[in-house]
Order: sequence, then structure tokens, then C-alpha cells
Amino acid sequence: MNAVQCVDICKTYLQGDQEIKALDHVSIDIAEGGFVCLSAPSGGGKTTLLNAIGGLDIPDSGEVYVGGERIDNLSKGDLADLRLAKIGFVFQAYNLIPVLTARENVEFVMQVQGVSANARRQKSMAILQEVGLEGLEDRRPAEMSGGQQQRVAVARAIVSNPELVLADEPTANLDSRTSSELMDLFTELNETHATTFVVATHDKRVMAYAKRLIKMLDGRIVDDIQQKAA
Repeated sequence: MNAVQCVDICKTYLQGDQEIKALDHVSIDIAEGGFVCLSAPSGGGKTTLLNAIGGLDIPDSGEVYVGGERIDNLSKGDLADLRLAKIGFVFQAYNLIPVLTARENVEFVMQVQGVSANARRQKSMAILQEVGLEGLEDRRPAEMSGGQQQRVAVARAIVSNPELVLADEPTANLDSRTSSELMDLFTELNETHATTFVVATHDKRVMAYAKRLIKMLDGRIVDDIQQKAA
């Protein structure tokens, strides 16, 4: 079964008096357990496509499916429930809650899901160890490096075993070494948890990790390459 399916989706934005076609009849299937990079220059459509897959942006036309369920016609409430249950997000800006510790940031999603306090603590401690942050559980974001904060964001995204992780320019604020460490972590999680990863990036070093590279330009898919990951 496909983790993601987009069928002829279109999305247009108004920029002043000009119409910008962010997505122009895009169709794509992503298999379960896939590791896909979306590559495009700025304005090429990769973030809009990622947001459509995550239900953060609704296309003007076409259909979007996640785990076999159509999502483009869901209510805001149903979309929120779907994201909570099935999708993990990793953003360029980390989006951590500054007053919470690393462990509390990771626990936040599980708290919303109604997981018990004891289970939340056990799962958060285990996942922080898995992403290499053992001993840093009680630090707040301001007390951590950019790479450490991004690892917290990854731990938060995957702690509930989502079917799908969407990452938007996850290495943009990281140095080359930390970027490589993060992508090694994504690869390990993809292989050990069979989690599907879709990463939007313009970083060629990140693209090298993907099993499949989808190149976009002006809202269209212009190339779809199966490749051997780094």
C-alpha cells in the first residue's frame, strides 16, 4: 500500500495581481517505508507539496491520500486528528516550546493523545536515548545547540510511531557535520522503524541520502529518480 498518493493536485496563490502556480497537476505515489527527497529551487513547489501531503495546505483541485485515506476533503478537526495519529513533522525552525525541557517537548504530542504520564516518560526517555540525547533530557532549548534542538524535534516527531514523517529543510540551520549526523539518524529510523520519510530540501548532501529523488520546477515534477542512498 502507498503511504502517500497525490492525484493531479493543483494549488494557485495570488501574488499581487499575478497568479502563481505552486502546484501544477502533480501526481505522485510514495510507497510505505520510502525515503523520498523533494528537490526544487525556491518557489518550485516542494514546500507546498509537503504541506498538501501533511494536510497543512489544501489543494484547489485533485486528491491527496495518506495511508489510503483521502485527506483533502476532511474538516479541520479531522485533519488535526489525522496529523496527531499518523504524521510527524520536522521543521527548519525546530518549533520547540522554549519553557519546556527536551523530555517535556517530546512528551507534548503524547499528552495531547491522552497517553498516561508514566508511559509518556518511558517512551520519551527511550526515544531521546535513541537520537543521541541521553543525559540532556532536562535541558531547555536555549541550553542546547542547533543540532541538539533538531534531534529533540525529530524525537518528538517519531515518538508516537507515525506512519509518515515530513521534514521541511531540516538541515537549513545546521553545519555540515551536524547535517550528516541528522541524515544518518533519518536513515536509521527509516530502516529500523520502517517509517516513511518525505524531505523537502535544496541541499545536495541531503538528497544523496534519499532512496528516491523527485525534482520539481515551477510547480511540476520534472524528474523522478530511484537512487542508491548514501
